[in-house]
Amino acid sequence: MLKHIYDEKVVPFRYVLGDSVYGTSPEFIATIENMVGMTYLVQVPENTLCWTKRPVTITKNYRYGGKELTKRALSDASSDPIKFKTLASGIHNYFWYRRKVSEGTKGPIEYEFTRRRVILSNNGLPEKEVWMLVRRTMGKNPEYSYYISNGSQSVKMSTLIWLSGLRWAIEQCFEECKTELGMDHYEVRKFPGWHHHMLTCMLAHFFLWHLKIRLGKKSTVAYFIAA
Repeated sequence: MLKHIYDEKVVPFRYVLGDSVYGTSPEFIATIENMVGMTYLVQVPENTLCWTKRPVTITKNYRYGGKELTKRALSDASSDPIKFKTLASGIHNYFWYRRKVSEGTKGPIEYEFTRRRVILSNNGLPEKEVWMLVRRTMGKNPEYSYYISNGSQSVKMSTLIWLSGLRWAIEQCFEECKTELGMDHYEVRKFPGWHHHMLTCMLAHFFLWHLKIRLGKKSTVAYFIAA
């Protein structure tokens, strides 16, 4: 579906965002990497393995089934990969930066961020080099979120932080559309009917939010959707 949108060239876009369902999908990542000029920022689990420097690999010969075969392996001098969680926990507080990512219903939403260039591990062997962006909540017991991006080495940290906050607006839209506008209340049999219902809810949400902004914070806007 993503490749279809890219090939149509009707909707212009430069960035692709996703949660860990997409971040752990090799097919999804490969699809984006084959799109010229596309940058992704996707969430990944805390146990994602990596190196901070590319390890040395060697080719080993071995016999199997009476045949001489070769395989790629880490050299004895190379260290094992470490988890994102382990790497992030060892980064000094000096290298964490507090940034506002969006405006919430109760005020600004702020997190602390840090980033590193890392080499991803694939079945114990070094793969591609990416940015690792780590976000943590404020407070004594912070919660961590981890992202990877194929952005260039010169990409600004502010760009990665901005991308990490864009999903919040989308999630807020879906949550409010479901609770206030009946987005999840539909009975359809075909895609056009489902698509029309989704689009109508989002347009109603867009209209009501702009109406509330024009009337002011103290106004009360009744959410509704036409039958």
